[in-house]
Amino acid sequence: MIAASGGLQVAADIYGTEGPLVILQHGGGQTRHAWKGAGQKLAEAGYLAVSLDARGHGDSDWAPDGDYSNDALVEDLVAVVDSFEQSPILVGASMGGGTSLTAVGEGRVNAAALVLVDTAPRIEAGGVRKIRDFMVQAPDGFSSLEEVADAIANYQPHRTRPRTLDGLAKNVRLWPDGRYRWHWDPEFMRRKRSLKDRVPRQEEAARNVDCPSLLVRGGLSDVLSEEGAQAYLELVPHSEYANVGEAAHMVAGDRNDIFVTAVLDFLGKIAAPN
Repeated sequence: MIAASGGLQVAADIYGTEGPLVILQHGGGQTRHAWKGAGQKLAEAGYLAVSLDARGHGDSDWAPDGDYSNDALVEDLVAVVDSFEQSPILVGASMGGGTSLTAVGEGRVNAAALVLVDTAPRIEAGGVRKIRDFMVQAPDGFSSLEEVADAIANYQPHRTRPRTLDGLAKNVRLWPDGRYRWHWDPEFMRRKRSLKDRVPRQEEAARNVDCPSLLVRGGLSDVLSEEGAQAYLELVPHSEYANVGEAAHMVAGDRNDIFVTAVLDFLGKIAAPN
């Protein structure tokens, strides 16, 4: 566990022992385990990769006041960065990308590089609504892991259904009533979020990004459109861009091989290990 802000602790997995620091932040409803494959490959390449569970997710503390705002997530990131002794490479998917972009663009974190994964200031309301609908389903939980697997399969029909249910234990918690519920704090979904309100702040942050940047888009994504990606590249003209054609919104999970290759190629040019 790593100390975050407000007395909270966030769970982390560390891959590697030394090298340029890479902090991996997942999307809403995910956990640090979404980065396992990427973390391992980064460590093999000589990087020190740290994947975090955001507050209210996975094994991290839940916020007693229910504050899961972008500002709260940024404060957590700042606290985590302060616990290390080097400028980090920030890699953020979806929600984690928004946190990273705000932290860099508003001068809260002096990042060595910024990698955004299927997120940008302008994202698609329909895709976000689909994610939210998935996350708020079954408020009373599931009676079995098979029901959990069915829900995930319906949400991600392009993915092959796992042969065993063992990995689902990272996504749900068994409650005292004997039912399985998603790992995140229910308060996380009770907070209203406006896409329209987030755009000006995120665009202003993007204009202020002066570190090396890479935007990775899932070619099948219904969250970040090609138009949204190009709008980011206009705001950050020095940014590089990779379109992973066979991946949807969960880019690293869908095509980790292509994703990691794109990230390592980018990092090799600006922050190669000694």
